[in-house]
Amino acid sequence: MSNNNGYIINANNVMKTYRSSQNEVSALQGVDLQIKRGEMVAVMGPSGCGKTTLLNCLSGLDTIDGGEVLLEGESIHDMPDRKRTELRRSRMGFVFQSFNLLPVLSAVQNVELPLIIGGTDRKEAHKQSKRMLELVDLGDRLDHRPMELSGGEQQRVAIARALVTTPAIVWADEPTGNLDSERSGEIMDLLTQLNQEHNQAIIMVTHDAGIGQQAHRIIRMRDGQIESEE
Repeated sequence: MSNNNGYIINANNVMKTYRSSQNEVSALQGVDLQIKRGEMVAVMGPSGCGKTTLLNCLSGLDTIDGGEVLLEGESIHDMPDRKRTELRRSRMGFVFQSFNLLPVLSAVQNVELPLIIGGTDRKEAHKQSKRMLELVDLGDRLDHRPMELSGGEQQRVAIARALVTTPAIVWADEPTGNLDSERSGEIMDLLTQLNQEHNQAIIMVTHDAGIGQQAHRIIRMRDGQIESEE
């Protein structure tokens, strides 16, 4: 569905509370956020302020207790589970701090996985995955398993996997959190390049002020709310 207000993500008054037998924690308290197509946004703030919860709720990985999240004008949380899962597979990519690569698969097999799950012919999936790994400068590591790769190389495989389906939006939770400053710089250069070339919206949680400065916009959170934007 097209989105005539120019935003790919439009979140209105999003609420999320985590409950246990002992207590409840209000993780998001009426968050409003709009993200434009092709925009790179950094979400920053102290630990426990709701950054990862925000990503999970905006992407539909987690449920919400109030408000709405529109992706290209369509309400994510009003969809049946199967449709929401299909939307994440076809329109979103995910990059995590812990890489989340399957250790028994090679780099190219890890990247192929979302294509094959989505029904792409195996030969075509291999071709697209090889091209994506070449784009992230891992063309000579196609058959290496994760344990045979450095942390920076594993994160580049994860980025290739997130982008191989040409998603409209990429969610990145501390994508450089396990990397040294040099490798962090390489990953950010890569994300910035791909953002510019493919006009994909990238929303990333980070504690690193230097990385935040490379985004188009910084969202600062505190106590489950957006404190400021810059």
